[in-house]
Order: sequence, then structure tokens, then C-alpha cells
Amino acid sequence: MAGASSLQCESDSDNYESSSGSDVEKAQYTRRKTSNRRATPRSAYSSSSRETSGSHQHLLKSSKTRRKSNSSYFYRIPQKTVKYMCWALLSTLVIFVLCLIRASYTSSRQVELGTVEKSPPKPPSWEAFPFLKRYHGGIRSLVPKKGNVPEYPHDSEERLEVVANKSVSLQGAKPLAKSLSFDPYPKIGQDYVEKQECFLHPKDPLRIPKVRYYQGLMKGFPDAVMGSHEVLGLRDDICFERFGRLGPYGYGYSLKRGGTGAGLHGDRDGAEDLWTESGSIPEVDYSNIRWAQVQASCAVKNAARFEPKEEAGHHTFLNLDTTQEAASSQGEVDENISKDVEDDSVVGRRATQSPPAAVNQTSTKPKGEKKKLTLLPRTAVLIRTWWDYDYSTEDTLYLRSLITELSLLSGGEFTIHFLIHVRDDNVPIWADEKIYDRVLENALPAEFRGMGTLWSERQMGLIYGGIQESFFRDLPVHGVYRSTFMPVQYFSHLHPEYDFVWNWEMDVRYTGQWYHFFDQVRKWTKAQPRKGLWERNGRFYIPSVHGSWEDFKQMVRVQTEMGTDSPNNIWSGLKPHTGSSIPGSPNPTQPKADTPVWGPEPPSDVLSDQNDPKPPTTHEKDRYEWGVGEEADLITFNPLFDPDGTTWFFTEDITGYNTTSSLPPRRAAITTTSRLSKHLLTL
Repeated sequence: MAGASSLQCESDSDNYESSSGSDVEKAQYTRRKTSNRRATPRSAYSSSSRETSGSHQHLLKSSKTRRKSNSSYFYRIPQKTVKYMCWALLSTLVIFVLCLIRASYTSSRQVELGTVEKSPPKPPSWEAFPFLKRYHGGIRSLVPKKGNVPEYPHDSEERLEVVANKSVSLQGAKPLAKSLSFDPYPKIGQDYVEKQECFLHPKDPLRIPKVRYYQGLMKGFPDAVMGSHEVLGLRDDICFERFGRLGPYGYGYSLKRGGTGAGLHGDRDGAEDLWTESGSIPEVDYSNIRWAQVQASCAVKNAARFEPKEEAGHHTFLNLDTTQEAASSQGEVDENISKDVEDDSVVGRRATQSPPAAVNQTSTKPKGEKKKLTLLPRTAVLIRTWWDYDYSTEDTLYLRSLITELSLLSGGEFTIHFLIHVRDDNVPIWADEKIYDRVLENALPAEFRGMGTLWSERQMGLIYGGIQESFFRDLPVHGVYRSTFMPVQYFSHLHPEYDFVWNWEMDVRYTGQWYHFFDQVRKWTKAQPRKGLWERNGRFYIPSVHGSWEDFKQMVRVQTEMGTDSPNNIWSGLKPHTGSSIPGSPNPTQPKADTPVWGPEPPSDVLSDQNDPKPPTTHEKDRYEWGVGEEADLITFNPLFDPDGTTWFFTEDITGYNTTSSLPPRRAAITTTSRLSKHLLTL
């Protein structure tokens, strides 16, 4: 106990000295005391009798010790402040979400209303191609065809150096060559009936001058990219200019003189050659011309040149007259047409009445003719338009050129008609003749009245009532997009006098002479053999790539024999077969030869004993002879491709055929500009 008391007194003495000693000693003592406590922690209950009890420590620490202990903790934010901060953060999140919802709704409404200001789309890839500048070189830069280096297509090493968009100075320029008259009409041989000349007025021999051309091409004038003038037999060594091409039809002189008033200003070199070089023909006054009577008069004068045909039908489909009444009304129609031909003050009312060529078929046939003469077929050119079409001055020039060059100057071989679409199905043109006549009169300009035939989609629905309606792509089956040839077939039914019908769009233009173009196309198609015909028709002919036409034919033959399922065929992956010859594709197979079309291929649900032409021999034995010399039933200006396995818009549009087992064999062309035979339209 004495030892314990001395220790206690010593400890107290130490504490007292440490509290009253110097700062250095205090710091040393504190570090030593702290290290001793960390090394040997004390327990409230000592296991040794030598350890002193903890009762000597003070129950209350000094104020310095308490302040030092409190300063070791972090600062604690008050709960009220934390609550406000949480509410502020939550409110910010809610407002942000509401703003996103508001922006999404606003943008959706703008898209629906079409008021979104979109960024301009990327330009099409073809706009990156070099711009061709030598289409408008001018007639003062004419060079011979053989000396012309085309701006396109060309080799990169033969790049033509041209000065673009620079006017040619008239000072020091060589004098402009005289234009020449273009006459593509063949001379009538002894095996044909002589052609009778047609005039604008039956009592006044008023002629329309023929179009004029310049010899040569503009320097650097591009070659045709697709197709070939040489293959079709078209002139590609001459140049047509605006006054020589459109001047005969009212271009270049004022309205007071019967023209259009266009082309009165600017460079007019060569404008007067049309009238002075054509035998001093006066400028034609078109203000009082009625083309329906002009065509009717020409057809009557040349009726003996054409094969006699059955008379035309009535324009209304729901005509329930008896045979006697129909014959009586037909006689009145014939009398009216004859009267219209004699008196040009009366406009022919309908183009769907009796054909002028059927009136007095033998009136102009030479008497005492013993030799059997070759008679010509008649062709109708249907201009596809609609009832509220706004005819511009350029449209008028274009239509006058068609009528003059195809009908008048050919002696009635062609007849121009308007196939007019009445877009309002509630107008009963098929039931009321007065409504039909009123709509027809308002649908055409005054000079073209009497040349039109009306049709509507509802009328086609009455005529072709047995076709199932499918509304493919939300389009009616009797509509102009899906069944554009229904009204053409209806027209052919009304006009059996025409052996061929051209379906011609209103926006088609041609810078050359119309008869030359139509006649050369007909002759070329007539000379084509049937062997390989479908295969060639399914491709574009590009002379700069394929070479000559003979090279193109052999290429198509090889492709047919070897097959076209290759990496170069973008449609290979879409064709419905299990294998593919494309490298890297699943289930690769060897290329399969394409099956050539040889003879008729009817659908599976159609009887095969049709009146279709049968091949005289096998495909291998034929020497490109079958079909040569036959008139084509169908002529198109775009490839006739097989839509099966393509991404075309109307690929799956099939109506009237059984498609449960397989799809019928089909071909399609993108544009509807084409010639169809009467045989094809009556199948």
C-alpha cells in the first residue's frame, strides 16, 4: 500500500509538472504518453496488482481538451438547409423532364404540319458529274460529223478543250450556211396507191413548209449515251435549229399574223430562210385552223391507200340501241363528217365517230386498176392528257408539228387523237351525251376540238367490272397508274380501223422530224429476229460500253448461256433461289444459265392451245430468221425487264391470275410511251 501511495503521489506530481512546465517539455511528455497508451491499451479491470486503477483520472476534462476533441469532426450542414437543397434538386429534375416532353410534342406537331425547317439534303450523286456545255454551242460552231470530238462520252486523254458560255463575235465570223429542207417521206412506188397531197383548207391549197436543218454538228456536241442513231437509221450528221424546226408552226412571227408571238427578239439569223427558200410560201395563219377537219379531209382524199376496216363504234359504253337504230345513227354520223369536211366552219364534234377513211373507201381508187396494189396500215397516235390541262405556247407548237408531219405530209398514214382523262368520277360522261360533249369541248383548245376521246376511272370500272379490286399501294385497279392501257384498249375497241396505236405522253419531245423517227423505229423493229429478242429487250444498249450492235447481241447470248447471277447483278440477292454464285454468300452454287424465251409462255392457269405463234424450229437450230419481216406487236423505249426479284414499286401488283402456286411470267417497262398492235389490244 505504501508503494501504491508513492506511485500515486508521483503521478500527480508528474501531472502538475507537465501542466506548469515549458512548451517543449509539454509536447515531449504528451507524445510519450500517447505512444504509451497506443502501445499498451488500458483496461477498466486490471489483471495485475501492479497496475494502478483508473480512478485517479478526472471525471471532467479540461476545456482545452473538449475544444480540441470537437475540432476533429467535419462541419455538419443543418438539416433545414439540406431539406431545401433536396427540394431544389427535385424541382430542377421535374422541370427538365417537363421541358423534354414539351419539346418532343412541339417537334411532333411541326412534323405533322410540315413546318419543320429541315437542313438541305445532300445533292444527288449525279450532280457531281461534269456539266456538259456543248449542247448549246450554236449554229456558228458547226463542224462535220467526222471531224467532231464529242464532249461526252470520251476518253480522259481526249478531253475536249472548249470555251463555255462565251458568245461568238459576229465580226469576222464566217457567213452562216443556208439551211436545207428535210424530206424523210419515201417515194411511192408502183406497188402502192399514189399519195394525195393534203392542205390546211380543202378549198385553198395552203401548204405548210417543211422543216429545215443545217449540215453538220455543233463543235463538241455529245454522242448519244444510250441507244444509237446509226442502229435505228436516224440522221446524226445534221442539226435542227429553232426557226427551222418550229418556224413552220407559228414560231418567229406575231399573233396578228397568225403565229405564237414567240421568238421575236434576239438573234434571228436564218429565220427568214424558212419562207424565202421554200418557194416564197406565206406565213401560215393558225388562228382559224381546225385540225379535226384537216385530218378528216386528208384521210378521205387518201382512203384508197389503206386497207378497208370495219366501222367505228359509239363513244358511250352503255349504248343499248338496236341494230337498226345504230345503223341509222351511224348514217347520220357519216353525213355529218362529210359535211364537216366540205365546210370548215363546222368543227367535228367527236373523234370517236366513224373514221374518215371509212367514208367512201373506193372514191379515190383508180378506175380500171387490174394490178393488186399493196395497201398500208393505219396508225393512231394517242396524246395522253387530262380535262383541265393548261396548254402552253410550246405545247401548241409541239402538237401542230405532230399533226403536220405525221398526218398531213404522210397522206393520212397517222391520225392524232387526244385521250383525255376526266379526273372527276362524279361526271357521268358514259351516260349522258350532252355532258360528254360539253366536257369534251372545254377540254381542248379551239383548234384541236373534235379530236378527243374522254375516259374516267369509274367508266373503266363499269367496262372492266369483273376485275377484283385490291387497292395495291392504296391505288385502284382501274386507275391510271395501275391500268393505264385500259382506256387504250377501249379506244381500240371504238376504232377498229387502226392497226396500231401509239400511246404517247404529253411531255415527250423530239428535236428531229417526227415521221422520220416513227418510220425508222418501225422499220428497225420489223427487221429484228425473235431469237434473243426478250433477252435483248431487257437491257440498255450503251454503245460506248458494249460496242457495236452485233457485239451487244453476242454479249447477251453469252450472258444467257452462262447465267447472270454474279456480283455484277445487283438483283442476284433478291431472286428466290436457295443458292447464289456471289462469293461470300451463304450456300454458294454454280451459276445457272438463264432460260431463253422461245415461243409463248402462258400462265399455269391458262390453256396452252391459244392462237399464239409457234416456233418453226428449236432455239438452237434457228439462225436468227424467225420473226424477221413481221410487224412488232409491242414497241417500247425502255427495257422490258422481269419484275420478279426486283425492288420495283409495282412488283407484287398481280390481278386476275392465280398466284397460289406460282407467279405468272411477266415483263414490265417503266415508261408507258409505246406502240401496241390491234392484235395485242384485242387479246
